[in-house]
Amino acid sequence: MNKLSTLIAPTGQDYELLDSGLGEKLERYGSVIIARPDPQALWPKNLPPADWKRAHATFTRDEKNAQWRIKPGTPERWEISYGGLKFWIKPTAFKHTGLFPEQASNWSWIADSIKKANRPVSVINLFGYTGGASLAAAQAGAEVCHVDGSKTSVQWARDNAKISGLSEKPIRWILDDVRGFLKREIKRGKKYDGIILDPPAFGHGADKEVWKIEDDFLPFLQLCREAMTDQPLFFLINGYASGYSAIAYENNLRGLFDGGEIEIGELTLQELGDMKRLLPAGIFARWRSV
Repeated sequence: MNKLSTLIAPTGQDYELLDSGLGEKLERYGSVIIARPDPQALWPKNLPPADWKRAHATFTRDEKNAQWRIKPGTPERWEISYGGLKFWIKPTAFKHTGLFPEQASNWSWIADSIKKANRPVSVINLFGYTGGASLAAAQAGAEVCHVDGSKTSVQWARDNAKISGLSEKPIRWILDDVRGFLKREIKRGKKYDGIILDPPAFGHGADKEVWKIEDDFLPFLQLCREAMTDQPLFFLINGYASGYSAIAYENNLRGLFDGGEIEIGELTLQELGDMKRLLPAGIFARWRSV
Protein backbone atom coordinates (compact mmCIF):
# COMPACT_ATOMS: atom_id res chain seq x y z
CA MET A 1 0.00 0.00 0.00
CA ASN A 2 1.11 3.57 -0.68
CA LYS A 3 1.58 6.23 1.94
CA LEU A 4 -1.05 8.95 1.87
CA SER A 5 0.15 12.13 0.16
CA THR A 6 -1.09 15.60 1.03
CA LEU A 7 -1.43 17.86 -2.01
CA ILE A 8 -1.63 21.59 -1.30
CA ALA A 9 -3.34 23.81 -3.86
CA PRO A 10 -1.49 26.93 -5.04
CA THR A 11 -2.76 30.26 -3.69
CA GLY A 12 -1.93 33.92 -4.07
CA GLN A 13 -3.16 34.38 -7.64
CA ASP A 14 -6.87 35.13 -7.84
CA TYR A 15 -7.68 32.64 -5.08
CA GLU A 16 -6.89 32.56 -1.36
CA LEU A 17 -8.31 30.75 1.65
CA LEU A 18 -8.40 33.65 4.10
CA ASP A 19 -9.68 31.82 7.19
CA SER A 20 -11.67 28.79 8.30
CA GLY A 21 -13.29 27.40 11.41
CA LEU A 22 -16.57 26.67 13.19
CA GLY A 23 -17.81 24.84 10.10
CA GLU A 24 -17.14 27.69 7.65
CA LYS A 25 -14.48 28.98 5.26
CA LEU A 26 -13.68 32.49 4.07
CA GLU A 27 -12.24 32.74 0.55
CA ARG A 28 -11.17 35.35 -1.95
CA TYR A 29 -11.97 34.81 -5.62
CA GLY A 30 -10.41 37.72 -7.44
CA SER A 31 -11.69 40.83 -5.67
CA VAL A 32 -14.77 39.11 -4.23
CA ILE A 33 -14.77 37.58 -0.73
CA ILE A 34 -17.08 34.62 -0.06
CA ALA A 35 -18.10 32.95 3.20
CA ARG A 36 -19.73 29.53 3.06
CA PRO A 37 -20.10 26.32 5.09
CA ASP A 38 -17.42 23.65 5.23
CA PRO A 39 -17.96 20.77 7.67
CA GLN A 40 -14.24 19.90 7.66
CA ALA A 41 -13.37 23.18 9.41
CA LEU A 42 -13.68 21.70 12.88
CA TRP A 43 -11.55 24.24 14.75
CA PRO A 44 -11.74 27.88 15.92
CA LYS A 45 -11.56 30.76 13.48
CA ASN A 46 -8.43 32.91 13.44
CA LEU A 47 -9.79 36.16 12.03
CA PRO A 48 -12.12 38.43 14.01
CA PRO A 49 -15.85 38.65 13.17
CA ALA A 50 -15.30 42.02 11.47
CA ASP A 51 -13.17 40.34 8.80
CA TRP A 52 -15.85 37.76 8.11
CA LYS A 53 -18.46 40.52 7.80
CA ARG A 54 -16.45 41.93 4.89
CA ALA A 55 -17.66 39.03 2.73
CA HIS A 56 -19.51 40.16 -0.39
CA ALA A 57 -21.47 36.88 -0.49
CA THR A 58 -22.38 34.64 2.46
CA PHE A 59 -24.13 31.28 2.18
CA THR A 60 -26.50 30.63 5.08
CA ARG A 61 -28.36 27.48 5.98
CA ASP A 62 -30.93 26.60 8.62
CA GLU A 63 -33.61 23.94 9.05
CA LYS A 64 -35.86 25.57 6.45
CA ASN A 65 -33.71 27.51 4.01
CA ALA A 66 -30.33 27.55 2.28
CA GLN A 67 -29.47 30.72 0.42
CA TRP A 68 -26.85 33.32 -0.46
CA ARG A 69 -26.86 36.77 1.10
CA ILE A 70 -25.15 38.96 -1.49
CA LYS A 71 -24.22 42.58 -0.90
CA PRO A 72 -25.33 45.20 -3.44
CA GLY A 73 -22.76 45.85 -6.13
CA THR A 74 -21.41 42.29 -6.11
CA PRO A 75 -21.20 40.99 -9.72
CA GLU A 76 -23.46 38.11 -10.72
CA ARG A 77 -20.40 36.36 -12.13
CA TRP A 78 -16.79 37.39 -12.58
CA GLU A 79 -13.60 36.15 -14.21
CA ILE A 80 -10.49 34.96 -12.38
CA SER A 81 -7.14 33.45 -13.34
CA TYR A 82 -6.08 30.29 -11.56
CA GLY A 83 -3.72 27.42 -12.30
CA GLY A 84 -2.74 28.89 -15.66
CA LEU A 85 -6.40 28.98 -16.78
CA LYS A 86 -9.34 31.36 -16.53
CA PHE A 87 -12.71 30.67 -14.94
CA TRP A 88 -16.07 32.31 -14.51
CA ILE A 89 -17.04 32.34 -10.83
CA LYS A 90 -20.68 32.43 -9.79
CA PRO A 91 -22.34 31.47 -6.49
CA THR A 92 -24.73 28.56 -7.12
CA ALA A 93 -27.71 27.19 -5.25
CA PHE A 94 -25.63 24.33 -3.81
CA LYS A 95 -23.09 26.74 -2.18
CA HIS A 96 -20.53 26.08 -4.94
CA THR A 97 -18.71 28.70 -7.01
CA GLY A 98 -17.95 26.82 -10.24
CA LEU A 99 -14.36 26.11 -9.24
CA PHE A 100 -12.73 23.55 -6.94
CA PRO A 101 -9.31 25.19 -6.47
CA GLU A 102 -7.87 22.14 -4.70
CA GLN A 103 -7.98 20.35 -8.06
CA ALA A 104 -5.11 22.48 -9.42
CA SER A 105 -2.67 19.91 -8.04
CA ASN A 106 -4.31 17.26 -10.22
CA TRP A 107 -4.33 19.55 -13.25
CA SER A 108 -0.54 19.86 -13.02
CA TRP A 109 -0.21 16.07 -12.79
CA ILE A 110 -2.50 15.60 -15.81
CA ALA A 111 -0.54 18.12 -17.89
CA ASP A 112 2.77 16.56 -16.86
CA SER A 113 1.55 13.08 -17.82
CA ILE A 114 0.43 14.28 -21.25
CA LYS A 115 3.62 16.20 -22.02
CA LYS A 116 5.89 13.35 -20.92
CA ALA A 117 4.05 10.88 -23.18
CA ASN A 118 5.60 12.53 -26.24
CA ARG A 119 2.84 11.16 -28.44
CA PRO A 120 -0.78 12.02 -29.32
CA VAL A 121 -2.98 11.58 -26.25
CA SER A 122 -6.76 11.26 -25.96
CA VAL A 123 -8.45 12.03 -22.63
CA ILE A 124 -12.02 11.72 -21.38
CA ASN A 125 -13.23 13.71 -18.37
CA LEU A 126 -16.32 12.08 -16.85
CA PHE A 127 -18.58 14.12 -14.55
CA GLY A 128 -16.54 17.01 -15.97
CA TYR A 129 -18.40 19.87 -14.20
CA THR A 130 -17.07 23.29 -15.31
CA GLY A 131 -14.05 21.88 -17.06
CA GLY A 132 -10.88 22.59 -15.06
CA ALA A 133 -9.33 19.19 -15.78
CA SER A 134 -10.55 19.23 -19.40
CA LEU A 135 -8.94 22.61 -20.02
CA ALA A 136 -5.68 21.55 -18.36
CA ALA A 137 -5.52 18.46 -20.57
CA ALA A 138 -6.32 20.41 -23.73
CA GLN A 139 -3.78 23.10 -22.86
CA ALA A 140 -1.14 20.37 -22.48
CA GLY A 141 -1.85 19.12 -26.01
CA ALA A 142 -4.38 16.31 -25.57
CA GLU A 143 -7.54 15.63 -27.54
CA VAL A 144 -10.30 15.86 -24.92
CA CYS A 145 -13.84 14.59 -24.47
CA HIS A 146 -15.73 16.41 -21.68
CA VAL A 147 -18.89 14.66 -20.44
CA ASP A 148 -21.46 15.87 -17.91
CA GLY A 149 -25.17 15.35 -17.35
CA SER A 150 -25.82 19.02 -16.54
CA LYS A 151 -26.51 21.42 -19.39
CA THR A 152 -25.51 24.34 -17.17
CA SER A 153 -22.15 22.76 -16.31
CA VAL A 154 -21.30 21.93 -19.92
CA GLN A 155 -22.05 25.48 -21.06
CA TRP A 156 -20.07 26.87 -18.13
CA ALA A 157 -17.10 24.70 -19.14
CA ARG A 158 -17.35 25.96 -22.72
CA ASP A 159 -17.39 29.54 -21.44
CA ASN A 160 -14.27 28.82 -19.37
CA ALA A 161 -12.55 27.39 -22.44
CA LYS A 162 -13.35 30.56 -24.36
CA ILE A 163 -11.89 32.98 -21.81
CA SER A 164 -8.88 30.65 -21.36
CA GLY A 165 -8.15 30.94 -25.08
CA LEU A 166 -8.82 27.24 -25.66
CA SER A 167 -11.96 27.36 -27.82
CA GLU A 168 -10.08 26.10 -30.87
CA LYS A 169 -8.53 23.16 -29.05
CA PRO A 170 -9.87 19.66 -29.90
CA ILE A 171 -12.45 19.37 -27.12
CA ARG A 172 -15.75 17.53 -27.57
CA TRP A 173 -18.47 18.87 -25.26
CA ILE A 174 -20.96 16.11 -24.45
CA LEU A 175 -24.22 16.56 -22.55
CA ASP A 176 -25.15 13.01 -21.63
CA ASP A 177 -25.34 10.36 -18.94
CA VAL A 178 -21.73 9.29 -18.48
CA ARG A 179 -22.51 5.56 -18.37
CA GLY A 180 -24.67 5.57 -21.46
CA PHE A 181 -22.17 7.66 -23.39
CA LEU A 182 -19.22 5.48 -22.39
CA LYS A 183 -21.04 2.31 -23.45
CA ARG A 184 -21.70 3.84 -26.87
CA GLU A 185 -18.06 4.91 -27.17
CA ILE A 186 -16.98 1.33 -26.49
CA LYS A 187 -19.36 0.03 -29.17
CA ARG A 188 -17.97 2.61 -31.60
CA GLY A 189 -14.45 1.41 -30.84
CA LYS A 190 -13.35 4.76 -29.41
CA LYS A 191 -10.54 4.41 -26.88
CA TYR A 192 -8.84 6.83 -24.49
CA ASP A 193 -5.31 7.06 -23.13
CA GLY A 194 -6.33 8.95 -19.99
CA ILE A 195 -9.48 8.95 -17.87
CA ILE A 196 -10.50 11.54 -15.28
CA LEU A 197 -13.32 10.43 -13.01
CA ASP A 198 -15.02 12.69 -10.47
CA PRO A 199 -18.09 10.71 -9.39
CA PRO A 200 -20.68 12.26 -7.06
CA ALA A 201 -22.15 10.27 -4.20
CA PHE A 202 -25.57 10.75 -5.81
CA GLY A 203 -26.70 12.41 -9.00
CA HIS A 204 -28.75 12.36 -12.19
CA GLY A 205 -27.80 12.11 -15.85
CA ALA A 206 -29.04 14.32 -18.65
CA ASP A 207 -32.25 12.27 -18.88
CA LYS A 208 -32.67 11.88 -15.10
CA GLU A 209 -30.73 8.60 -14.92
CA VAL A 210 -29.96 7.92 -11.26
CA TRP A 211 -26.36 7.53 -10.09
CA LYS A 212 -25.62 6.01 -6.68
CA ILE A 213 -21.93 5.51 -6.01
CA GLU A 214 -22.46 2.48 -3.76
CA ASP A 215 -24.30 0.68 -6.58
CA ASP A 216 -22.77 2.07 -9.74
CA PHE A 217 -19.10 2.76 -9.04
CA LEU A 218 -17.60 -0.72 -9.46
CA PRO A 219 -19.30 -1.65 -12.74
CA PHE A 220 -18.53 1.82 -14.05
CA LEU A 221 -14.81 1.35 -13.33
CA GLN A 222 -14.86 -1.78 -15.48
CA LEU A 223 -16.49 0.22 -18.29
CA CYS A 224 -13.76 2.84 -17.97
CA ARG A 225 -11.03 0.23 -18.19
CA GLU A 226 -12.65 -1.26 -21.29
CA ALA A 227 -12.66 2.20 -22.88
CA MET A 228 -8.88 2.62 -22.54
CA THR A 229 -6.27 2.07 -25.24
CA ASP A 230 -3.79 -0.81 -25.27
CA GLN A 231 -1.18 1.61 -23.89
CA PRO A 232 -3.09 3.55 -21.23
CA LEU A 233 -1.37 6.64 -19.85
CA PHE A 234 -3.21 7.64 -16.67
CA PHE A 235 -6.35 7.19 -14.57
CA LEU A 236 -7.49 9.70 -11.95
CA ILE A 237 -10.31 9.27 -9.40
CA ASN A 238 -11.47 12.12 -7.17
CA GLY A 239 -13.73 11.79 -4.15
CA TYR A 240 -15.70 14.36 -2.18
CA ALA A 241 -18.93 13.56 -0.40
CA SER A 242 -18.99 9.77 -0.70
CA GLY A 243 -17.29 9.08 2.64
CA TYR A 244 -14.82 6.57 1.21
CA SER A 245 -11.10 6.45 1.92
CA ALA A 246 -8.46 7.03 -0.73
CA ILE A 247 -7.26 3.51 0.12
CA ALA A 248 -10.55 2.11 -1.21
CA TYR A 249 -9.89 3.82 -4.53
CA GLU A 250 -6.29 2.57 -4.51
CA ASN A 251 -7.51 -1.02 -4.14
CA ASN A 252 -9.65 -0.55 -7.24
CA LEU A 253 -6.80 0.91 -9.28
CA ARG A 254 -4.57 -2.03 -8.35
CA GLY A 255 -7.22 -4.34 -9.75
CA LEU A 256 -7.41 -2.43 -13.02
CA PHE A 257 -3.73 -2.05 -13.93
CA ASP A 258 -0.52 -4.05 -13.88
CA GLY A 259 2.64 -2.05 -13.26
CA GLY A 260 2.87 1.70 -13.32
CA GLU A 261 2.69 3.91 -10.25
CA ILE A 262 -0.18 4.74 -7.92
CA GLU A 263 -0.45 7.78 -5.65
CA ILE A 264 -3.24 8.39 -3.16
CA GLY A 265 -4.03 10.99 -0.57
CA GLU A 266 -5.85 14.19 0.32
CA LEU A 267 -6.41 17.41 -1.58
CA THR A 268 -6.07 20.46 0.67
CA LEU A 269 -6.26 24.24 0.73
CA GLN A 270 -3.71 26.14 2.80
CA GLU A 271 -5.01 28.98 4.90
CA LEU A 272 -3.28 32.35 5.10
CA GLY A 273 -1.74 33.41 8.38
CA ASP A 274 1.06 32.21 10.59
CA MET A 275 -0.49 28.82 11.37
CA LYS A 276 -0.76 27.77 7.69
CA ARG A 277 -3.57 25.37 8.55
CA LEU A 278 -4.65 22.89 5.89
CA LEU A 279 -8.33 22.52 5.08
CA PRO A 280 -9.14 19.00 3.80
CA ALA A 281 -10.98 19.31 0.49
CA GLY A 282 -11.33 15.79 -0.91
CA ILE A 283 -9.42 12.62 -1.69
CA PHE A 284 -7.73 11.32 -4.81
CA ALA A 285 -6.20 8.16 -6.23
CA ARG A 286 -4.24 8.27 -9.46
CA TRP A 287 -2.34 5.80 -11.63
CA ARG A 288 0.00 6.39 -14.53
CA SER A 289 2.08 4.08 -16.65
CA VAL A 290 5.45 5.72 -15.96
